Amino acid sequence: MAGRKKMNGALSSDYLDAIIEHSFDGIYITDGQANTIKVNRSYLTISGLKESEVVGHNMKELVDNKTISASGTLPALERKRPVTIQQVFKTGKRALITSSPIMNSKGEIVLVITNVRDITELYHLQEETTHLRHEEKKLREELRHAQTNVQEQGDLIAVDPKTVNILSMLDKVAPLDTTVIFLGETGVGKEVFAKYIYENSARSGKPFIKVNCGAIPENLVESELFGYEKGAFTGADKNGRMDVFEAANTGTIFLDEVGELPLNIQVKLLRVLQEQEFERIGSRKPVKVDVRVLAATNRNLEEMIANGQFRQDLYYRLMIFPIRIPPLRERLSDIVPLAQLFLSQLNKKYSMKKSFSPLSISVMRSYNWPGNIRELRNIVERAVIVSNGDEITPEALHLYPITERADAETHLLPPVNDLKSTLQALELEYINHAYDTFGNVREAAASLGMTPSTFVRKRQRFQGESMQEDDTGDPDF
Repeated sequence: MAGRKKMNGALSSDYLDAIIEHSFDGIYITDGQANTIKVNRSYLTISGLKESEVVGHNMKELVDNKTISASGTLPALERKRPVTIQQVFKTGKRALITSSPIMNSKGEIVLVITNVRDITELYHLQEETTHLRHEEKKLREELRHAQTNVQEQGDLIAVDPKTVNILSMLDKVAPLDTTVIFLGETGVGKEVFAKYIYENSARSGKPFIKVNCGAIPENLVESELFGYEKGAFTGADKNGRMDVFEAANTGTIFLDEVGELPLNIQVKLLRVLQEQEFERIGSRKPVKVDVRVLAATNRNLEEMIANGQFRQDLYYRLMIFPIRIPPLRERLSDIVPLAQLFLSQLNKKYSMKKSFSPLSISVMRSYNWPGNIRELRNIVERAVIVSNGDEITPEALHLYPITERADAETHLLPPVNDLKSTLQALELEYINHAYDTFGNVREAAASLGMTPSTFVRKRQRFQGESMQEDDTGDPDF
């Protein structure tokens, strides 16, 4: 019987060593004085340390010389209870370590056993999950804009990814009172985006005042913006004049073409932005206002600063949240939805049922739109007026597709003697280009808004007519 107990005891010791050595988790064992007495292979793999670097060394020494970044053993000895912490090793791996003190019958700590679990993959999965959740939220927001903006935001269309991204930024800044400045070419819709901020802000329902700074004569800018006291100057109203900032109090003021403001007015605007106060002409008493300022310009403010035309301090105050609105030629996916929106508004206004022909849609997509959305609106309205019948054809648009966009502003429509033949040739050009691009009838027809049968029929008919006309001359190779 005694022999059997001895054998079992020997087996238990061997098995214990094997269990420790083959554990997937790292095992780190110290005595009651924090001297390292054993580590297993998993710990060495996770930590990147060698056995000689830790075994026989005191844990405090290892922490002090930065061999180990953090210890669970030392606080476990101090608190006399298990301690769990996270640790990052020089291998780049992250681990969750739990140090548990082992006591004898006298309550003295004789060992501290630390379990080291590699959570690097879990950490990466958590990061990836967080990233995917963020992307999902962004995509849902983009989808919400794409589905609702046409119906809910008037003239604001957000189909192109660039426009959707702008609206996502506006959603973040709209609830705050942050000053926003819109940068971009004339006609890109800066006022529409400014109204979007206003309508989605806490000041919605309060005054929204738009001021075109470039349309006010220079000698009247100060009185228009900041008002004046009675008798402030010859010809002044005897009762004085309220300014637009007071009119916009508790609401929002939109300063369009802010780059046109004279330097002396820029100083007063800076005071409004910084201190929410100003002085009327003829008064030294400050007027306090609570107003959010939105601004827009198509000017290069950096160049204006270099030329002494714009104050640098005002520039930095306005540039808290700058947003560049891309020109329409960079938002290709917005062109047709905007045109359809304007046409729908005109149809409703004049009780019409006009629509664009597939070729007209292709022409609008190809045009450079140097006048941006303003030009598009005007072109659609003119086309509605001059078009015969309910279908708006390219000749009603009076546009020509520009293949070289850099030459758009100097491109002129060529003279024609036979409009029908010219349009047929133009349509054939689009049909052939679509077929060359997609390589099959179905996708080529879909890109032009045609059915496959219509696409094939027109292609065959136009090509046949073209070949008949060429029969009288030399063959075209």
